[in-house]
Amino acid sequence: MNAEPGFIRRLVAKPWLWAYVAAAAVWLVTILFTGGRGGGEVLTAAFTFATFSVIVGIGQLYVVTLGPGNVDLSIPATITLAGAVATKVMDTQDGLILVGLIVALACGVAVGCFNYALIIILRIPPIIATLSSSFLIQSTAIAYGRGIRIKPPAALADFTTAQVLGMPVLALCVIALAAVMEIVLRRTVYGRWVTAIGQNMRAARLAGVNVGRTRFTAYVMSAVFAGLCGYLLSGFSGGSSLSMGEEYLLTSIALVVIGGSSVAGGYSNVPGLWGAALFLFLVVTMLNTYGFGAGLRYLSTGLIIIAVIVAASARKATR
Repeated sequence: MNAEPGFIRRLVAKPWLWAYVAAAAVWLVTILFTGGRGGGEVLTAAFTFATFSVIVGIGQLYVVTLGPGNVDLSIPATITLAGAVATKVMDTQDGLILVGLIVALACGVAVGCFNYALIIILRIPPIIATLSSSFLIQSTAIAYGRGIRIKPPAALADFTTAQVLGMPVLALCVIALAAVMEIVLRRTVYGRWVTAIGQNMRAARLAGVNVGRTRFTAYVMSAVFAGLCGYLLSGFSGGSSLSMGEEYLLTSIALVVIGGSSVAGGYSNVPGLWGAALFLFLVVTMLNTYGFGAGLRYLSTGLIIIAVIVAASARKATR
């Protein structure tokens, strides 16, 4: 008889729940204002654009979980570089789609290795190392792309915009990817090592955790996911551009925090990324629907985000 209340208590205790509750509340307020019109279209758009945010958010989450000071600020530049190189390599040919994907992921691997080399060899703090590398990466993308916008292969464009019953196919794929990465974080030795390092690096090293290899893998993983995002985003938006990754810098960090993970590291959850991504998109949609100006829209977005974070933090403090 007590099984149901116990389940509800465990569900409410989940830190990622607040992101989904906030997203649902914002969506309801939006459709109430429109009299119920366009609710399905808003959700479709939310899942479409949230997909790209979640991809980079997964990589950022693993880096942030490593502990204070660990953050990847090179994500926007990596998105731009991977998108530009992959699009140019594919040259609108459907037969080169797989080659383009491999090239984009290779760009991510190269960036991740370079970032970690700056951190471990030159002993530069991660936040400074990745910020510095982002300028070099962006410059490389500019020199390589030369401002030329090349259309993606038709098959790639069709895949990134395909829908099934109003649900983007790409979103379904990323939901599955997020589930896999949550299992990796919770159930594998590597995921437990990442969490252990974030909780106490010295203790993790004394316990036999290979700290260097674990951190290296996390930074490479973050860059690879950014490369994947650049590849898919170039197909979705009709080609790569030098500004295609700009919005994903703060977004990737915001997703981790709003999704219920600790910005100090040591505790993270992947499910919260989807709730946070949907929430961020729906907030902007709601404010646009209400006709808020740019200044008031930014102010309101900031206040709403703070309210959600405070609510989640208060809940964790009472547990």
